[in-house]
Amino acid sequence: MKKVVVIGGGISGLCSAYYLVKEGYSVTVLDQGDITTGASFINAGYLTPSHFIPLAAPGIITQGLKWMLNSSSPLYIKPRWDVDFFKWALLFKKSATKSNVQRSIPLLKELNLKSQFLFEEMLGSLDFAFHYEKKGVLMAYSTAKSEEEEHMMAERAAEEGLDVSCLSKAELKELQPVFSDYVKGAVHYKCDAHTTPNHFMGQMKTWLRSKGVTFELGQKVDGFAMKNNKIVAAKTEKAVFDADEFVLACGSWTSKLASLLNLNIPIQGGKGYSMDVYRPTGITIPAILLEAKVAVTPMENFSRFAGTMEFSGNNTIVERQRVEALAKAVKTYYKEVEINQEEKNKATSGLRPVSPDGLPFIGKTSKYDNLTIAAGHAMMGWSLGPITGKLVTQAIGKEKFAVDMGLLSPERFK
Repeated sequence: MKKVVVIGGGISGLCSAYYLVKEGYSVTVLDQGDITTGASFINAGYLTPSHFIPLAAPGIITQGLKWMLNSSSPLYIKPRWDVDFFKWALLFKKSATKSNVQRSIPLLKELNLKSQFLFEEMLGSLDFAFHYEKKGVLMAYSTAKSEEEEHMMAERAAEEGLDVSCLSKAELKELQPVFSDYVKGAVHYKCDAHTTPNHFMGQMKTWLRSKGVTFELGQKVDGFAMKNNKIVAAKTEKAVFDADEFVLACGSWTSKLASLLNLNIPIQGGKGYSMDVYRPTGITIPAILLEAKVAVTPMENFSRFAGTMEFSGNNTIVERQRVEALAKAVKTYYKEVEINQEEKNKATSGLRPVSPDGLPFIGKTSKYDNLTIAAGHAMMGWSLGPITGKLVTQAIGKEKFAVDMGLLSPERFK
């Protein structure tokens, strides 16, 4: 039985383990933490075929510069001397073009649709139960500018064959009465679905353990043993883990580990914030509060409010002014929904692994025969978890891929 070591216990790592164990591999998951926190646990839980525009798009640089020094803005870049970030930012600027968007749209749509199908297939397999609802996502706006932009996006989505409709203020209020008069309307992407990430992750871990997957927690990989063009083992301070195949799926820490293998995989951690409210809110349909860039999700027994993008290095420090900005947006867009001080005090953060062009890095490297990369998913990590795991398994098994892998090459920024 072939042995595989998966480095990273986030959604990409666990979904890789899921499909690998189903194909008969012996799997060990290494993680520097205990797999109870991080972006895979606190995200909005969206499965979003509607998110077919990559983060690296025209206009994002201009908007980012306007927000750059405002620590309460939806996109915040903390001033600091960081050579790796400067290099990444230059690559991002080069990638933020119309041509990048146009070539990325078909692939991102296909990845999201296939991944949503795999979530549903996973649920139907009865391997384990998890919360899944397909109520769509509302893109709620408060300005004429956002209305125009979102209606244009809805037209493109319809051209791509996605189920979408534009709602007037009255139609939105009828569908979701809890919105305030501040909201002018919304675009409803009925093609989208949502889950409860922290519940899913716990249930997935339990199932994997029941199938013989070994979890080595508190194991921070700090080196590798190589022979010819193969990795022989992953090393930590505590142990050495040998295997036939290795999967690098450690999110925002992927770049650092890849550099130990003389690979350039540029990823920066984009910090997001999250707050959970365990009391009735009246919110029944997921929504993105467009101008504030806040995602709202009615999860299993609670409501989650998440959002913002902060580039401040690989840390999970919770900046209180950003929590307050998120809470203020919720109070503005909804009537009689207010996050209290206790809930704000429990706010958490996680790092989204952001690639320079808005596409994930998935696949084998030419440098090592037995290394597969699965990282850089940015804000679509949760949505793309299952398809990533499937593609990793296909790469290791040398099977035909479910999608065209050209744009996902881990070595595209050599």
